[in-house]
Amino acid sequence: MKVVLNNSCLVQPAEPTRNGPMPLTELDQTGVLAHIPTIYFYRPSRTWLTQKDTIFTTLKTSLSRILVHFYPLAGRLRWLDGARLVLDCNGKGVQLIEAETDADLDILGDFSPSPHFHHLIHPINYKAPIEEIPLVILKLTKFKCGGIALCYSISHAAVDGQSALHFIFELANMARGDSLGDAPFLDRKLLRAGDPPISVQPCFEHEQFDPPPLLIGQANCENERKKETTVAMLKLTKVQVEMLKNEANRTRSFNDGERVFTRYEAIAAQIWRCACRARGHKYEQPTRLAICLDIRNRIQPPLPQKYFGNAIVDVVAIACSGDLITRPSGYAASRIREAIDKVSSEFVHDTLDYLKNLKDLSRLQDIHAMKTNQGPFYGNPNLGIISWMSLPLYGLDFGWGKEICMGPAAYDCDGDTMILPGHDEDGSLIVSLCLQADYMEDFKKVFYEDIWKLGSSTMIEKSNGDK
Repeated sequence: MKVVLNNSCLVQPAEPTRNGPMPLTELDQTGVLAHIPTIYFYRPSRTWLTQKDTIFTTLKTSLSRILVHFYPLAGRLRWLDGARLVLDCNGKGVQLIEAETDADLDILGDFSPSPHFHHLIHPINYKAPIEEIPLVILKLTKFKCGGIALCYSISHAAVDGQSALHFIFELANMARGDSLGDAPFLDRKLLRAGDPPISVQPCFEHEQFDPPPLLIGQANCENERKKETTVAMLKLTKVQVEMLKNEANRTRSFNDGERVFTRYEAIAAQIWRCACRARGHKYEQPTRLAICLDIRNRIQPPLPQKYFGNAIVDVVAIACSGDLITRPSGYAASRIREAIDKVSSEFVHDTLDYLKNLKDLSRLQDIHAMKTNQGPFYGNPNLGIISWMSLPLYGLDFGWGKEICMGPAAYDCDGDTMILPGHDEDGSLIVSLCLQADYMEDFKKVFYEDIWKLGSSTMIEKSNGDK
């Protein structure tokens, strides 16, 4: 698929906005500092075809208006000592790009991530000075058939997924001629550690910042980093989701208490166990599952729902691959539940103090890993599973109708996994999974075989009960 760039510009706020540095929180400073791209696809319509020449202009005008309210996104990051970042609110603007291709939307098939997606994402040179890189990049690609792809890439140092969606949906409101719906809460003081930190010594263990386990017999992860990966979009029907949840709860241990496992805990348990089987781990292989949690309602007092920034904390579940494989799914789910339950208000503030006390954050930042091929690697024998199940992903209408499909645009790191709601919003879910290519087919086989066995077992039990 050949894509030609037609136009590119920096869009600045339509009115003067606050100027000056905005300190970031410790939670903004760690993890993935790169841009996270998401793509929305739209099929052509009669209205669309008559308006397509004004689409770029509509987006440009709407961006300029919305940036008055979301002005930090028009700024730039800047490094401070200790590999820390500050956000300079300077109004330099976000980048808007217009492109076209001679291909039809049909070339993308079922819209599963493919090499074609790389042409729809604007590449970012992270070796350039960070002060020159826009925090937001929108790329509008028009297809020959009249359909379009809108890819927006937002710096994870500036916002998390919930805040990114808040911005893009308010942009769509502006494009339709509506006024601002919900203003962002821009004061990040609520999630900044004290200066000096309240606690010098951490009160909790923070294993999420320790190096992940390596494959037994390997001194580093360099060989695993280099291996080819592939992405699969695995659908789970509402019935299949319930079967996994019921099985995890049926096989829970007495120590798990009365609370039932959530959908996330049950599905993540299934993914973790199947990854260990597909990868062919030795019994004693240690494996870690990274979990990303929204803390807006986990700290006291709760954060404003429209808090704009990174209100997420990572925790890890740790187990032995052999135990995950040989024990029932309730065991894996309980390991995940144990990690999630750690995240109290006290844990969050202790995490902030722990990070504040570190003199240098570079080993925790994936942007340094991108430059040096070092840093945390959550591929084989590990996983990271992010849940977007509760996020309002669908219905992004700029005035030309709702999308026909959306999803993560770049997911090519071994172990990266995301759980999304099905587009039909019928209770189904989509597991977007990236694994080393050698293991993907085995993973899909055991993943669905387990579910099929659960379904068969349920039917037999029901049949016996009807006799």
